[in-house]
Amino acid sequence: MKNLSFFLLIVLVLTKANSFAQQAKNVLIFSKTTGFRHNSIPKGVRVVTDLFAKQGIKSFHTEDAAFFCQDSLNNYDAVLFLSTTGDIFTTEQKAAFQAFIQAGNGYVGIHAASDTEFNWPWYGQLVGGYFSSHPSVQEAKIEVQNRKHPATKHLQRVWFHKDEWYDFKDVKEGLNILMTLDEGSYKGGKMGKFHPIAWFQEFDGGRSFYTGLGHTEESFDSIDFQKHIVGGVKYVLKLN
Repeated sequence: MKNLSFFLLIVLVLTKANSFAQQAKNVLIFSKTTGFRHNSIPKGVRVVTDLFAKQGIKSFHTEDAAFFCQDSLNNYDAVLFLSTTGDIFTTEQKAAFQAFIQAGNGYVGIHAASDTEFNWPWYGQLVGGYFSSHPSVQEAKIEVQNRKHPATKHLQRVWFHKDEWYDFKDVKEGLNILMTLDEGSYKGGKMGKFHPIAWFQEFDGGRSFYTGLGHTEESFDSIDFQKHIVGGVKYVLKLN
């Protein structure tokens, strides 16, 4: 009887382990650049990889756009563009990425992800807006507009953070704005009273989350920013 009980316990443990393995999500971290390259990319990759591991989320980092084909993308539930810049895809890779989103998968963009693929309208709709300009790195007042979303629920209504603050152009109508900047709190902002800096949306069958934060290496040390990223990833993975 003891042997039978022990056997049943082993079966139960293995069953739960197998169930967890089947449910584990997988994120492709992508940081290819053909324009400006941020010094924060290596640290950002290390930080987000560690954050995901602590959440039971698998991840793999690459700068090889050849991963954007059906065979490779089938292994992932979301992609995270970590300060990508410039034109980074071939026509075939664009088609594979578009099909990936249309299949119900997720996209996360950090900082210069909005400084990417300016000549591809579909991508501009996916990310939600394009980088236009920025002043020098400085502290600014962030006003949290939505504190129910997993990317912002840990924040107070006002968050002071030091970073490089993007101005955007071609901001898509209908985005769900998470945070805005108070341009009166820093120098050089050009968007006026309505300056979104993080948002989410459902788009073309999948989910998209973008945050303009993440220029500096130090920004990735911020616990609030780390939680912001994790919450955004969980949203696109449909874990919240």
